[in-house]
Amino acid sequence: MENGFTYAGAGVNIRNADETKREMAGSMESDDARILNKPGAFASLFAASFRDVKEPVLVLKAEEPGSKQWLAFQHNQIRSICYDLIHHLVNDIIVMGAKPEVVLDIILCGQLEKETVLEIVQGIPEACKEQGCSLIGGETSEQPKVLPAGTYMLHASILGVVDKERIIDGSKIEIGDVVLALPSNGLHTNGYSLVRKLMEEKPEILKETVEGESFLEAILKPHQCYYQMLKGLFGMEELHGLAHITGGGIEGNLNRILPANMSAKVDVGNLRVLPIFGVIKRYGQVPDTDMLRTFNMGVGITMVVKPSALPAVTAHLRQFGCEAYVIGEIVEGNQTVVLEGQLQYP
Repeated sequence: MENGFTYAGAGVNIRNADETKREMAGSMESDDARILNKPGAFASLFAASFRDVKEPVLVLKAEEPGSKQWLAFQHNQIRSICYDLIHHLVNDIIVMGAKPEVVLDIILCGQLEKETVLEIVQGIPEACKEQGCSLIGGETSEQPKVLPAGTYMLHASILGVVDKERIIDGSKIEIGDVVLALPSNGLHTNGYSLVRKLMEEKPEILKETVEGESFLEAILKPHQCYYQMLKGLFGMEELHGLAHITGGGIEGNLNRILPANMSAKVDVGNLRVLPIFGVIKRYGQVPDTDMLRTFNMGVGITMVVKPSALPAVTAHLRQFGCEAYVIGEIVEGNQTVVLEGQLQYP
């Protein structure tokens, strides 16, 4: 059977995978006593103990960083895409008032390249720790013929917790509340299919500079995380709703937290549109309706608060370098976002 089939001959090197996984273990060490398993266990053990939470509600979300990861790996921005993955996940649960606790990840690849995988498994726990949570396990899967060699797909799930009486779900939103914009730092993790098509058909866009950065640097900035600046506002009675602005833009995300009999009226002329969106608009001649549906247009989170809370909320956010500003108000309606005005590009 000297010429028989082997797993290595089929494209999967188990020895290389085992060596890589052994080296991963150090990156996953955590001082959280609630994590009871060691790296490499068949599953993760987490003792569900949440200090100072009277009635814990688990908040769960799964996410992947979309086609941005293709660009990130192509341009060796591996650590950066790890932050994209974790920050997007964290933002999705904190808009419900949750504290991020633990993360499970999945790394799919066509061929396991040890250095690349180790950089991923250093980047993800690093991003987690900065937001006060831990990577406690996951899966690394080598799939030749399914994915080309050198191709990676990342995915992760997060578990957070919120006290039931402090859930933020939009149910407290009232007519007359104001809508605040918390600025984004760029595209975050949405709109990259359009951007990649633009790069293919208008390669001269790569020569553009955006506020002193190259076009690639501008579009590959990691998704901003808002947990550190927002957690001090959780439990504030005047904070009625939070929406993470991802695919679908303001219109397709803010509406998800509106009560059935209310709408949000937003003046897009007030948006502080980032220069990167002006470049994309100009090169692609993208209609404003598509720009607003595809991109965040400079708004990473929208916040709905009572008008009386504006001074306190904006002062708190300013301490974290976040200049929040009013873009609209809550009116009678049918759970829709009404966009008014005209976008102003820098």
